[in-house]
Parts: sequence; structure tokens; C-alpha cells
Amino acid sequence: MEIVAKLQKQFMDFISALYRERFLDDQFLQLQKLQDESNPDFVFEVVSLFFEDSEKLINNLAAALQQQVVDFKQVDSHVHQFKGSSSSIGAQRVKNACMAFKTFCEEKNIEGCVQCLQHVKHEYFLVKNKLETLMRLEKQILAAGGRIPDLS
Repeated sequence: MEIVAKLQKQFMDFISALYRERFLDDQFLQLQKLQDESNPDFVFEVVSLFFEDSEKLINNLAAALQQQVVDFKQVDSHVHQFKGSSSSIGAQRVKNACMAFKTFCEEKNIEGCVQCLQHVKHEYFLVKNKLETLMRLEKQILAAGGRIPDLS
């Protein structure tokens, strides 16, 4: 069981860093509280859907910003959706980047929007990498016969 204790410590240290560095906020903790024995893959499923939706939204945003005449209402709609999905899983830095993006949409500032898209993509891929690592740690703990540490 020494391996389980080591993995659990690694998990706790890693998730603490995610909160400290503001990758995640308390909404992610709320998601974790909804996971139980009857739905052990709940967080994994929600996070996987977030990844799928985010990649589509990033592609939609990139396409919308490359149009000859940019439809800022459409761009704003995509950003609003991205902000909502980021907020719902607790991806705080992505949500914050989306809020800045919305400001440039309202100003119809194409250069600002393009820069914000790059920033949003950067924050998204950072949090995606961190969440994938977290999910791998969870799977390793469970495979070793352990339990995911309680975060509350």
C-alpha cells in the first residue's frame, strides 16, 4: 500500500498547486463532490466533454475571426459559450481569458480578439494538460487499489 500513499500524496500536492496557481477554482471541487461510487467516472466524463466542446469552440472562433467581415456577435456568442463551459468545470484562468476576450468583442477590436484567442488557446491547453495529468493520477490510484483523497 506504500505506492497508494505515494500516489495519493502526489495527487494532493498536484491538485493543491492547481488551486494555488488559479488553474482551478471551487467549482471543480463541487464537481468532485458529485462523484461517488454510483458514478465513479463523473468528473472524467464532464472534463472530457469540456475538452471536446472547447476544441470545437476554439476552431469556431478561429474560423469566425478569419472571415473578411467578422461577425462580432457570433464571435461573442462563441466566447460566451466557452466562458460558461470553463466556469462550469472551474477552469478559472480560461474563464478569465474569455472575459477579456468578450471586452474586445464588444469593442469590435479584431486585433484584440485575435490576441485574446491566442491567450485563450494557451490557457486552455495548459489546463487541459494539467487535468489530463490529474485524471491519470486518479486512474493510477484506483488501479493500485486506493481511493481518491477527499478534497473538502
